[in-house]
Amino acid sequence: MLKDFIYDDFQNTVSEVLVCNKSVLDILSQIQEANARLNRVVIRTVTGCGCLKIQAGKKEIPSDLSLADLKNFLDSHLLGEMCAECRDAVETALGRLLFYLAALCNLLDLNLCDILLKEQKQLKILGIYNLA
Repeated sequence: MLKDFIYDDFQNTVSEVLVCNKSVLDILSQIQEANARLNRVVIRTVTGCGCLKIQAGKKEIPSDLSLADLKNFLDSHLLGEMCAECRDAVETALGRLLFYLAALCNLLDLNLCDILLKEQKQLKILGIYNLA
């Protein structure tokens, strides 16, 4: 499958280009830093650029609402669309996070594609009862 190849190819490329930060401690701290940067970039779409807005409040969930209907009742609290500049910044931050996740997989002799497939299988089995 082509998508499997893309994940494996990405993980192999990370293995080839990662020269520094090969310590598991370095990679774990880089994952945390990449996650913090991602958070900041997403927050800047609201507080800096303003292309997104957050509108949040307490949701009163009707008692007769089924679990299946809950998905359509709840929302993301986001209004608007990311501009091209913010989209690029978020994609870059997500890419950096994926880089260090792949590096951690390499150190632990795990396959990123296999992990994604296993997680997808669990999600399909549990369906809406996953509650993620």
